[in-house]
Amino acid sequence: MPRAKNIAFLASDTPEAQTALTRLTDRYGQVDPADAAVIVALGGDGFMLQTLHGTMHIDAPVYGMNRGTVGFLMNDYRETGLTGRLAQAEEATINPLRMVATRQGGEVVEALAINEVSLLRAGPQAARLRITIDGKERMAELVCDGALVATPAGSTAYNYSAHGPIVPIGSGVLALTAMSAFRPRRWRGALLPKSARVCFDVIDPDKRPMMAEADGQSVRDVVSVEVASEPSVSHRLLFDPGHGLEERLLREQFT
Repeated sequence: MPRAKNIAFLASDTPEAQTALTRLTDRYGQVDPADAAVIVALGGDGFMLQTLHGTMHIDAPVYGMNRGTVGFLMNDYRETGLTGRLAQAEEATINPLRMVATRQGGEVVEALAINEVSLLRAGPQAARLRITIDGKERMAELVCDGALVATPAGSTAYNYSAHGPIVPIGSGVLALTAMSAFRPRRWRGALLPKSARVCFDVIDPDKRPMMAEADGQSVRDVVSVEVASEPSVSHRLLFDPGHGLEERLLREQFT
């Protein structure tokens, strides 16, 4: 059972996570992440995203234990029986989004996002966006506070708070959601195939500046942002049996 051996423990800076790190490494040992069969992340969802980004070059799945707040991507924290839990864990593979943001002046910034890529107004006035999907204009003008593209794994995060849909993990679908849409007033967003390439063009960026974010990485003064799934990058997550991503996404819709 290779998952039960060679564990690398990583923890957020919170006292709860650091205490857990000390106790678990005393019990199970510690190896460098590059040599690990499995990486155990101790913290909340934010730390899980940080861990996935930081270990994407390592061919080891990540098993999270909640020492944070929400913990949607995490398993329950228990110090005992960890090797057995790892050996029996269910694996889910997810692909991130790639953001290509062009700033005023022509600078291009690229970043990966596991949850979502979002555009947010950076001034007092509402944003105005033109939306193009796979090279075809779908909306000439969206007046809003912002918009985002979310993966299924991220659909319960910022997307859900913005009244976007929860997307099943195996659906092959991305959620395009507006934040506080003013015009069209009743537009609630769209569901797009995973292969879709979404482009947001900022209308009147001098008067209505916007910023883009990819899992918390911010780019200010953007004039256009392209978002697409990145199939060449895969993240492997482990969950206790019966508590995988598919089940969590389904359960979230009935709570």
